[in-house]
Amino acid sequence: MKIEKIGVIGAGVMGAGIAQAFATSGYRVLLRDISQGALDRGLATIGTSLSRLVAKEKMTQVDADAAAGRITATLTLEDFHDRDLIVEAVVEKFEVKKAIIGDLDRICPARTIFASNTSSLSLTRIAAASNHPGRVIGMHFFNPVAMMQLVEVIRAIQTTDAVNAAVVATVAKLGKEAKVARDSYGFVVNRVLIPMINEAINCVYENVATPEDVDAMMKLGAAHPMGPLALGDLIGLDIVLDVMEVLHAGFADPKYRPSPLLKQMCDAGYLGRKTGRGFFSY
Repeated sequence: MKIEKIGVIGAGVMGAGIAQAFATSGYRVLLRDISQGALDRGLATIGTSLSRLVAKEKMTQVDADAAAGRITATLTLEDFHDRDLIVEAVVEKFEVKKAIIGDLDRICPARTIFASNTSSLSLTRIAAASNHPGRVIGMHFFNPVAMMQLVEVIRAIQTTDAVNAAVVATVAKLGKEAKVARDSYGFVVNRVLIPMINEAINCVYENVATPEDVDAMMKLGAAHPMGPLALGDLIGLDIVLDVMEVLHAGFADPKYRPSPLLKQMCDAGYLGRKTGRGFFSY
């Protein structure tokens, strides 16, 4: 399966990062969001990221300019009619993803691969929303996309061998490493990582230790480069809660119950770095 033309739906932090990863690897990318303001912010994020890479001598200014020039922004989903691979990076809500799959089914030929950047939702359920479920797969990139080497490739029950092989090969062309997982709530990384962050939050909720000491203990005692609470702030505590709720509902296992303090933090709007306040101040 030949993959040359890329589409990315969603120009937020993840969508912008995914578009940049493809563009810096030589692919022409169509980036779409629902408002011009969102697109402008996404393109600005890409520009800032490319400038940082130039400043760190990870790439030349010529290469950065070339990468930026390979990205075209659009508000029109119909423009994706000729894409070989489309990566969806929208809000982590099944109904939103289902609607996008339905629209793309109408617009795209059967050969187009649909990939979701979902971090926890069932790919099998997402694939079932397509008239051609065998072309649906998960491509779970990690933030910041430019720096993180892993892409979790998630096979739905319906995903064909040809689609899986094409996506794994494409990840390699991005200079990243694909690791394939069977479809299961949270897959591997988030199934292990997010409950750890949730348990660190419970340690604070139960007054076992302060946020500073919880993180210090995990760095000093477990050799973690970043404490779990600081990592939760970086990810976004609302995202942590979303994943925990998916795990809790999907597995129906009380070990995945979101911490009451996590819920309170989200209710208060203390979501981490993006709001300036989470378990720490920014």
